Amino acid sequence: MDFVGTFQQAWQLLLSGLGITVLAAVVSIIIGMVLGLVSCLMGLSGNIVLRAISKAYVWVIRGTPMLVQAMIVYFALPMVVQLVIKGFSFSALTAGIVTLSLNAGAYLSEIFRGGIQAVDGGQVEAARSLGLSSGRTMWRIVLPQAVRIAIPSMVNQFIITVKDTSILSVIGLPEIVNRAGQYVGTTYQYFSTYMIVAVFYLVVISILMVISRKVEDRLKSSAGQRGKGKKARPVVLPDGITQMEIEDLGANR
Repeated sequence: MDFVGTFQQAWQLLLSGLGITVLAAVVSIIIGMVLGLVSCLMGLSGNIVLRAISKAYVWVIRGTPMLVQAMIVYFALPMVVQLVIKGFSFSALTAGIVTLSLNAGAYLSEIFRGGIQAVDGGQVEAARSLGLSSGRTMWRIVLPQAVRIAIPSMVNQFIITVKDTSILSVIGLPEIVNRAGQYVGTTYQYFSTYMIVAVFYLVVISILMVISRKVEDRLKSSAGQRGKGKKARPVVLPDGITQMEIEDLGANR
């Protein structure tokens, strides 16, 4: 249990793995947000086919372990594609990002849906009565408020995505857990190595939690200032209508 000796020997190897962990998580979160938003809007649309696709996507991803999803993407999917494209294959990083993105997208879809449904319906009616189209109402009025409502849940999903990268060590993704496995395979320093890995994860997750609290505090402060009657610059939409007008009109409905 020589922590100092293990750290001195393994820190470069573990740090390189941490870089892959952060890279895979960040790219997957960005792609997952896009997938989640698209899936959410499809699920809320009036088109029964789009709703069915969205529900099927969320159902399959939430109903199967991510380990199985990673195996399918890395091993099974290339075999299917090779029937059409000879020699097709995924790198472990690409397969890992695809798996994490699909997984995060399904959960973010439900988070976005909850945020949208939490927005006061009177504001939607008010925006439509003032001449805004349904699409512009969604993008300019509903979504900004829905994202603010969903931020705590979104950050929680980001944290889960960072930790889920460890599962991808089974497909050979050289992230921090995989690198740790390589090190302990030759040194047998299991306890000290994985304790150091745990510290690395704690640092990254703690940074995300601090950012989350800062964002939440700023949003609460902004809402509190408006509640006390302090003047805020109105958000003017392209139609010349301010968001404040819509919120006020929606509150009176």
